[in-house]
Amino acid sequence: MTAYSIYTGRVTNWPIVLVSTALAVLLLIGGATSDGSARDLALPILTAAVIVLLNVLTGISIRTAAGPNGVAIRFGPAAWPRCTYSLDRIASAEVVDIGIFQVAFGFWWTPRHTYCTVRTGPALRLNLTNGRRVTVTVPDARAAAAALREAKLS
Repeated sequence: MTAYSIYTGRVTNWPIVLVSTALAVLLLIGGATSDGSARDLALPILTAAVIVLLNVLTGISIRTAAGPNGVAIRFGPAAWPRCTYSLDRIASAEVVDIGIFQVAFGFWWTPRHTYCTVRTGPALRLNLTNGRRVTVTVPDARAAAAALREAKLS
């Protein structure tokens, strides 16, 4: 029987949650400075609710699993959007350091790169066999890369 290492981790960006909530509160306060009619408050309340909902559902946390089945990435409590990369699609895995001007804060897709990041610091970068790169924030990028290397060798 062969034993495999499986890495799982979850990263939450609490500063972004606090900042977006504060901005939503400021939006509500700004809307309340009008004459106070329900019609004048409807747009700021709706906008604030949409901002907080989108933040909670997609932008605050990332759950990642890496091992013999490849890498699975899930965002927020609804696990959406989700990305799955099988082991045969991954050419290599490496640890990269994401600076403040490189972090995408959430899910971003470009023709050559997918970013699944919520904070700065060490991250796991997958180099796929088709030339695309995937960068994902994980609590321990070295452990995630090691689990993938071990699975590729088995």
